[in-house]
Amino acid sequence: MALSSRLWRRLPPLRVCQQTRTWGSRGRCGAWGVRACEVIGNTRPFKRGFLFSALSYLGFETYQIISQAAVVHATAKVEEILAQADYLYESGETEKLYQLLIQYKESEDGELLWRLARASRDIAQLSKTSEEEKKVLVYEALDYAKRALEKKESSSAAHKWYAICISDVGDYEGIKVKIANAYVIKEHFEVFSV
Repeated sequence: MALSSRLWRRLPPLRVCQQTRTWGSRGRCGAWGVRACEVIGNTRPFKRGFLFSALSYLGFETYQIISQAAVVHATAKVEEILAQADYLYESGETEKLYQLLIQYKESEDGELLWRLARASRDIAQLSKTSEEEKKVLVYEALDYAKRALEKKESSSAAHKWYAICISDVGDYEGIKVKIANAYVIKEHFEVFSV
């Protein structure tokens, strides 16, 4: 409300054109009472509108270029993380590997997610992990493996770790579930072996 009243005060006063009895902000009117001459006579609003449109377009183009560069940089960063994760896995640094990958648990990259599933399962397999933590980690590993399959269904490693995680979850859900999951596990191992 206050903004509109401030803007209203800044508008020039309206004057009545004596010849045509029409209103205009500058007192100039066309022969037929048309206000078009005001817009054409004063090009300031046109210039301002054109400048705003041009700046908006340039801003959008700049945003597009920067976002494309960010995608390229993000891809390079993911590759670096994967290389570091593979190195830590080969070195047997299970806890460091898990700490590295858990930072990216919301990632959309299938390769990163199946490695996180593997790391979660490996932490669960450690002897110093409590039973409660093991159960939580096993279910987390299954979730990461499932998301990895959703993101990259063609990944044989994602199929392998999904099957392994389903098998581990069966230990907590009973014999019937474990037997029922055996067929699902077999299907995923067949995809892995192809």
